Amino acid sequence: MTVFYQIVFRSVLRRMDAEKVHKLSFAALRGVAALPGVAAAMGRVLGPREPELTVHALGREFPGPLGLAAGFDKNAESPSGLAALGFGFVEIGTVTAQPQPGNPKPRLFRLVGDRAIVNRMGFNNEGSALVAERLHHQLGGRRPVLGVNIGKTKVTPEAEAPADYAVSARSLARYADYLVVNVSSPNTPGLRDLQGVERLRPLLAAVRGALTEAGHPDLPLLVKIAPDLADEDIDAVADLALAEGLDGIIATNTTISREGLTASADQVEAAGAGGLSGAPLKRRSLEVLRRLRARVGDRVTLVAVGGVETPQDAWARIRAGATLVQGYTGFVYGGPFWPRRIHRGLARLVRSAGYRSIGEAVGADVPAPSGTGKQPDSV
Repeated sequence: MTVFYQIVFRSVLRRMDAEKVHKLSFAALRGVAALPGVAAAMGRVLGPREPELTVHALGREFPGPLGLAAGFDKNAESPSGLAALGFGFVEIGTVTAQPQPGNPKPRLFRLVGDRAIVNRMGFNNEGSALVAERLHHQLGGRRPVLGVNIGKTKVTPEAEAPADYAVSARSLARYADYLVVNVSSPNTPGLRDLQGVERLRPLLAAVRGALTEAGHPDLPLLVKIAPDLADEDIDAVADLALAEGLDGIIATNTTISREGLTASADQVEAAGAGGLSGAPLKRRSLEVLRRLRARVGDRVTLVAVGGVETPQDAWARIRAGATLVQGYTGFVYGGPFWPRRIHRGLARLVRSAGYRSIGEAVGADVPAPSGTGKQPDSV
């Protein structure tokens, strides 16, 4: 099936508009998964079922460490359908307080030779109220571990950003297993400025307050950072996470860098501005993860994303300190059976390394700083 998907991708899909392919393929998945009993049957066949892959993190049990990153299902249209493909968890969004159309099309481009994607979607979504209503109607069904990623409405001034994030947090808290504050997309003007600790601290305080008002003061709260931060800024975010009691950091979002691409200058220019994801992000995302692990140890749950294509990539992230791993571009290029291949390969790597569970490998290559006083999440 993998070979068949690659043939279809290279002969048909790569020649079509990337956003149109996304919509068509996602609509097909939703239609199949909506048939009675189909999603459950798919989950039994494709879902992670090796006991050594079970992860206990953020106060939840994840059937496997690989999840789908935010951006694929922005409006919570079918998290269960996506989980049925074999993901251990699904992160929806990015959701903003108000609905917005995003940036003008075309805004999604493939650099196939680099196994990369450039997007300047601009947080196109239906707004937190409608997404919350959709999740409410899904409560009765079988749902995966669900992350909710929230961002700033484009027209909201920076000074009002904390209140804007708080609106989404209040609306969506009851449906989330964890909440992510996204301050690192390059496609909303000024958003990345919120990564500075002097702006991030009051924003996080506003979100915490909103979660308390919504009756979910203990909902795990994470922040997602960019790979383009200077090392000292990564350290500052890590220190803030410790000081503010954040539950996790997701490293990393897309990059504005175009270094190391094999695509021609004309191809890169045609793709234009936006965040680059996929294989070219692999090295820097791993560097950021290692730096975070060395700084926070096991006191903060680290989630790795960026350039994950193979079980070995995911394994390297886990050994560098990630308790959970996410993919997006690897899924686009790898096809619908990609999550199952990653989990199956990870199970083999865990066993061949002599571990009883994948949690024993977390941070094996990056020793935690001394005196953290806390053991990694059990798995």
